[in-house]
Amino acid sequence: MRGELLKILIFGGSGFLGSHVADVLSEAGHEVTIFDKLKSEWINFDQNFILGDILDEDLLRKCINGTEIVYNFAALSDLNQALENPIDSIRINILGNANILEACRDFKIKRFLYASTVYVYSREGGFYRCSKQASENYIEEYHKNFGLDYTILRYGSIYGPRSDESNGLFRIVKSALQTGRIIYEGSAENFREYIHVEDAAKASVVALGDDFKNQSVILTGQEPMKVIDLLKMLAEILGKPDIFDFTESDQFGHYVRTPYAYQPKLGRKYIPPMHVDLGQGLLQLIVDVKSKLSDH
Repeated sequence: MRGELLKILIFGGSGFLGSHVADVLSEAGHEVTIFDKLKSEWINFDQNFILGDILDEDLLRKCINGTEIVYNFAALSDLNQALENPIDSIRINILGNANILEACRDFKIKRFLYASTVYVYSREGGFYRCSKQASENYIEEYHKNFGLDYTILRYGSIYGPRSDESNGLFRIVKSALQTGRIIYEGSAENFREYIHVEDAAKASVVALGDDFKNQSVILTGQEPMKVIDLLKMLAEILGKPDIFDFTESDQFGHYVRTPYAYQPKLGRKYIPPMHVDLGQGLLQLIVDVKSKLSDH
């Protein structure tokens, strides 16, 4: 598909990651339509928007008919919310995705790209992990039985502008700006591979390439980093190196050192040739959170 301009439909395109992917696709010259339950705050003049629900099968079919590429970012994506709402995680993350798959099959979409997670074959992640694992299995079976080509994108810890309360780093930065304290509950040994949302979005568009057809791709940061070290960096950027309220605790459903358990299905890790520096990315996030706080 290299160099080919395509008609692309993005489910969940009003959200944090989906809106950034929509922008990168538009910049590349593709015809982009966003489908979401909420009107996008960041929609561009050259993007189309459809207000709808992925559980509305008739509307899905109307929108997918005539489309060439489909991305699905629509999900109950907060791990803690999914732990408290298992039925919603089934309805939205599994049934909603299956509705999209069925329409993609019927209208012979060229490629279906699915937003999954590094938790997918972890022992952690709770109902969120269960729902993503089930959806990946359905995607692979749709390819096997119906020839629907796919790319599964397994994201790590994404941060950056346009995030909200469902994003862990956003909550930490917001609390630091409001209270003057950096509050964190978890293990001192927690590691994460942070990836800036703009890097994740660009990689999600690179994944349209033929090399990524019918592959699972891992999109995380350059290397693992202790969460406590990131918080120290944040404190230093804010000019307040001694503002920690750190509580040692077990966070049910969250991994400590690695999301990976034994994996029968391996994913290829894609590392962008250039990436946003973590310190610069934190500065950008602080500015974004400050802007949101001043708007309220």
